[in-house]
Amino acid sequence: MRTSLLITSLVAFAITATTALAQPGTDDGNLPARKRYLPEYTDSGELILPKNFNEWVYVGSPITPNGLNNGKAGFPEYHNVYIEPGSYEIYKKTGKFPEGTIFFKELQLTLPGQHADGSRDEPSGRGYFPGKLNGADVTVKDSKRFAETGGWGYFNFNHSEPKAPTAKVKGKGECAYCHIASAKKDDVWTQFYPLLDK
Repeated sequence: MRTSLLITSLVAFAITATTALAQPGTDDGNLPARKRYLPEYTDSGELILPKNFNEWVYVGSPITPNGLNNGKAGFPEYHNVYIEPGSYEIYKKTGKFPEGTIFFKELQLTLPGQHADGSRDEPSGRGYFPGKLNGADVTVKDSKRFAETGGWGYFNFNHSEPKAPTAKVKGKGECAYCHIASAKKDDVWTQFYPLLDK
């Protein structure tokens, strides 16, 4: 009887210990359970195109089509926006984007329009529909490295395919000024992304 009780206790202890070891932990409540993917740079300071961004957390796809902007939209593509998962975990807990946060914006053209406003008819109805991929923009938070542009660095990896393997940071007048002036939170357009709009 005692032996059976001892064996049962040891098995229960082993299961508890194994379960505890299998759980991803944090030491201060702010670190993500998963390992973060942080920005990688070349020796000359160019950002390397982030890896596996399609596996990141998708936050939304704003679009300002040419057909609704006199044929000359500044950003005519869908902006399919992703945030690096480890950074998103921290944001969910703290409400703040941590240093090293990466937003990946894959650009995607609309299918050719059939109407004056650039829309087209598809089985689901009249609207705008995703077409070919068209490059990418990436934003990185680093308050020291990008102090001149509000703590975020802005990079373009072509407005065409294939995406460039590396990109130089853009000046304040090219991207940052608009984010600083109009983005809702920490220079991020959280107003367009319900997942982030806290």
